[in-house]
Amino acid sequence: MSAQLWQWGAESLQFLPQRALWRPEGRVLMLADLHLGKAEAFQAQGIPLPSDADGGTFNPLLELCHQWRPQQLIVLGDLIHARVGLTPRLRDNLRALPDLCGCEVLLIGGNHDRHSWMEGLPQLPSQALGALWLSHAPESPPQPDQLNVCGHLHPTSRLRSRSDHLRLPCFAYDEVGSRLVIPAFGELTGGHDCGDRYRTWLVADGVIVPWFDPLPKNQGRRPAA
Repeated sequence: MSAQLWQWGAESLQFLPQRALWRPEGRVLMLADLHLGKAEAFQAQGIPLPSDADGGTFNPLLELCHQWRPQQLIVLGDLIHARVGLTPRLRDNLRALPDLCGCEVLLIGGNHDRHSWMEGLPQLPSQALGALWLSHAPESPPQPDQLNVCGHLHPTSRLRSRSDHLRLPCFAYDEVGSRLVIPAFGELTGGHDCGDRYRTWLVADGVIVPWFDPLPKNQGRRPAA
């Protein structure tokens, strides 16, 4: 799988087709919106969603860490979907996550993580990393020369023709807001159109595809998600 190198000021970043972000300096792997335990949370509400104990999300994460061997893994929020989905098995997996990934694991708390306690994974506030301002939801960086890197929006973009369209997860950059939104990593997350003001890189079949979808001449700009 090929990564896409992207430069923002002095920051060199790589968009990974596994829907994660790699920062070579410090060997930092960043991802967002795993929503672990979502199937179990739905089941607790009487919705018969099948579960594989989050293997469809955990296994790709471990493979990614084995491939890139990060020194630090930073989850930009929504590690879990809801407290009710925190089964004993999921708690055991989260407790073992640093050993399984072979690195330090940090969690920037997200809205779905709120009111949940996970042993060994305290929920940290938004914070700086070099010229990056890491948060779960989009935020305005405290310094004008910082790039906000976040999740939360589950960004997707559409490939459209006259008769059909295809929606794909994407990395989305808002130049005006100095913001980079990374796609949701979890298997059961869905997505939302990120809006026309974003420059996007599609994640498709193991590659990153730079994409620009021009607006029809008679169509105005839609607000961003």
